[in-house]
Amino acid sequence: MKKIYIYVRILFTLAMVYGVNKTGTTAAKFLSIGVGAKATGMGGAFTSIADDATAMYWNPAGLGFYNTKEVYFNHSNWIADISFDYFGFTIPINTKSVLGLNITSVTMDDMEVTRYGNEETGETFNASDYAFGSTYSINLTDRFSVGFNGKYIQQTISNSHAKGFALDIGTLFMTPFGFKLGTSISNFGQKLKMTGDDLLLGADVDVNIDGNNESVTSVLSTDYFDLPLVLRIGLSSELDLGGSNQFIWSLDAISPNDNNNYINAGATFNISDELLSFYAGYSSLFLENKERELAIGISLKVPRVFNNSLKIYYTYETMKFLGNNQQLAISLNY
Repeated sequence: MKKIYIYVRILFTLAMVYGVNKTGTTAAKFLSIGVGAKATGMGGAFTSIADDATAMYWNPAGLGFYNTKEVYFNHSNWIADISFDYFGFTIPINTKSVLGLNITSVTMDDMEVTRYGNEETGETFNASDYAFGSTYSINLTDRFSVGFNGKYIQQTISNSHAKGFALDIGTLFMTPFGFKLGTSISNFGQKLKMTGDDLLLGADVDVNIDGNNESVTSVLSTDYFDLPLVLRIGLSSELDLGGSNQFIWSLDAISPNDNNNYINAGATFNISDELLSFYAGYSSLFLENKERELAIGISLKVPRVFNNSLKIYYTYETMKFLGNNQQLAISLNY
């Protein structure tokens, strides 16, 4: 425990000394939105827990560690009338390894095209982001598991788009000291660049030459942008309160490539073998100009339905500048 504490302190000290502000310099920023009502309710401190189908986002090693068999759907009415959805499906291959499929989407209603001097064009366009992932996780021992999540990423706005691939890697370890240690690296992949018909335009190659074609088809060349690479290190521990009641605390140290480092903290109180659970967490501790703050949530295991395997989650999260966010999730363990 002391060694881990020292390592985390060194990580944050180096970040403060050598850190460079790169806020807003990455593509596919929707990949930084935390998925899952439970994980969000715990303030995003989920790397060392990762005990449901959202582990494919937070730490893919969790699927093999818990031999997860689950169908999971999460919906959020996010900021500015944006719909944020996540679907996860996991299939155990044997007692040690699990396969998973996941889809993350950000969608919105059509918007009207406006141009300078002609605001009412009658035209509309849409924008959307998608990530399609496939996960493999395996238990190497009864205490240690690893997982990999490969994904295809697509961003679209009107007739332009950016496409690419990325990989998430995670580990989960039950230490001899009674707490769990989780690590993950997310969104390791190629840079993205916008292309498409909206970048075509007519241009005069040289206005100083008379008689040349004044409407040569040209292409606006956009820059390549990194994906939002993030390193997570998480610690968590469980306390048995007796009577099938349980308290869980967790801490995550987050190091993104497009912001300064910060910490997420969360806790869970399970009653009667998770028949009813309460979640609370705080995101972005020690981060200046943070957006995400306090989150609280609740889940109910619906009795006598599908052998008590159906759970419903609700989470309410406060945001400093952009209002509040609510998430609703349903999971079925088969």
